[in-house]
Amino acid sequence: MRARYANLARIRALDPEHDHLAIYQAMLRYEFPWDLKLGLNLAFNRSFSLPSIAAVHAVTGELTERTQKRIDDTGILMYEMVLNGFDEQRGRDALRRVNQIHRRYDISNDDYLYVLGCLVVIPTRWLQRYGWRRPCCHELRATHRFYGELGRRMGITGIPDSYEAFETWFDVHDAAHLRPNQHAAAVERATRMLMLARIPRALAPLGDAMVAALYDERLREATQVARPAWPVRAGLHLVLTGRSRSQRWFGKPRTTALFTDGITTRSYPDGYEISRLGPQQDD
Repeated sequence: MRARYANLARIRALDPEHDHLAIYQAMLRYEFPWDLKLGLNLAFNRSFSLPSIAAVHAVTGELTERTQKRIDDTGILMYEMVLNGFDEQRGRDALRRVNQIHRRYDISNDDYLYVLGCLVVIPTRWLQRYGWRRPCCHELRATHRFYGELGRRMGITGIPDSYEAFETWFDVHDAAHLRPNQHAAAVERATRMLMLARIPRALAPLGDAMVAALYDERLREATQVARPAWPVRAGLHLVLTGRSRSQRWFGKPRTTALFTDGITTRSYPDGYEISRLGPQQDD
């Protein structure tokens, strides 16, 4: 049992201010790889649903017409920055590409801040509910510090100065601005198809309800998704809770880091160039 917490012991020996990248890398690559990947997917899904942001995606057609590529591009750019930080060449290239992609759109600072808040808060809340252990205070501070640095390098201002403050800002903004809208519904329908493709065939008849059960009520309303029946919600909760307990008591620390063999996606089976990710008409 002691070995299960070996990575946590190493994380607690680090400084979350100066070693935030190493801590966040350990969270993604060793401690919570499946959960953080899902949490980041849910975070982007929520950010896509804010009316002002959904409208931008509706105009570009990137998420509704080129869904797989858009999702893959987003994931690659994010993971390149996590794997390499912002000072190594590949991390700098990924950050530069992110800024190039967004430069041509008129996006408000609050919208940028909301997306950043989704990345900080949504995966963390997933871990707090369904991770094999709850993230410790070092991990909360490192998560906030990593995305705060990303935001600073994107020119985002007004970033709250702690995880707790960011969580409070996010909840207030989310309650005030996440509203039902047709653009969010269209984006959700497109991205849902990718999630359904990963559900085992035996569970396919419950696929739509299972995906909807991953959303909270406010997100379901914004994307105009029907609330699934309580047996589906309760069943999914029991499965996820059982998984977390099983991992806690019987799991072993991961010895091979996530992405050791590189980032692979359906859109780029033969590899990719960071500078060519995303829509090309903005170059």
